Amino acid sequence: MTLFEHLRELRTRLVRSLIALGLGAAIGYAVFPYLLELLIAPYCAVPSAMRPEDTCSLVALTPLEPFSVRIKTALVVGLFLGGPVIFYQLWRFIVPGLTSKERRYALPFVLTAQLLFAAGIGFAYLIVPRALGVLLQLGGPGIDALLSATDYLSFFLALCIAFGLVFELPLVLISLVLLRVLKVEGLRRARPYAILIMAISSAFITPTTDAVTLLFVVGPSWLFYELSIGVAWFVERRRRRAAAREGGP
Repeated sequence: MTLFEHLRELRTRLVRSLIALGLGAAIGYAVFPYLLELLIAPYCAVPSAMRPEDTCSLVALTPLEPFSVRIKTALVVGLFLGGPVIFYQLWRFIVPGLTSKERRYALPFVLTAQLLFAAGIGFAYLIVPRALGVLLQLGGPGIDALLSATDYLSFFLALCIAFGLVFELPLVLISLVLLRVLKVEGLRRARPYAILIMAISSAFITPTTDAVTLLFVVGPSWLFYELSIGVAWFVERRRRRAAAREGGP
């Protein structure tokens, strides 16, 4: 494919992905009133002593805040619901670089990407109460934290997206191995630098300063990196065997 053909292909994939995102966001906008209780649940799980007047309600500080919060939530829901289409369009864009046998991995790629993204969101949902607990304690007992809807939901949704992307790490690395951009030896040599980058990135992703929450992010990232090395070794081993059979008598 020429450069212009690649650009046209990219435009087509982006348009389809945006349509899927828009449809998912429309659903998210419609079901927002039913999702709100689920979204506030992590805040309600924080010990009552850290919440003013023993309540877990959020406040709106501006007339447009409820609408902006609903739009942000709808977009994240749209990203999740449209995930299968978005991941499929991504796969179709990189398919020209794969062999006919490797193209059969499209469905596993889409399903794995969606499951990993969902697992990342679920993991974030579990650690948000702890993260909030640490943050709300930093000011001491003289400060009551009255959270606005925008501040809390932006914090919560950003963590969900961040962990969703972290959980996609093995899929990204394995895809680069399939495209022959990375090799298992390169991944092994880069391990110390990769761990350092993971730690630095996790420090930005996690909103707390405690080591436990930081390890909750670094731990899965490191595990996924090691898993990617194992899968890369298996893929390259199969390629060597296939090349040996084709070059044999």
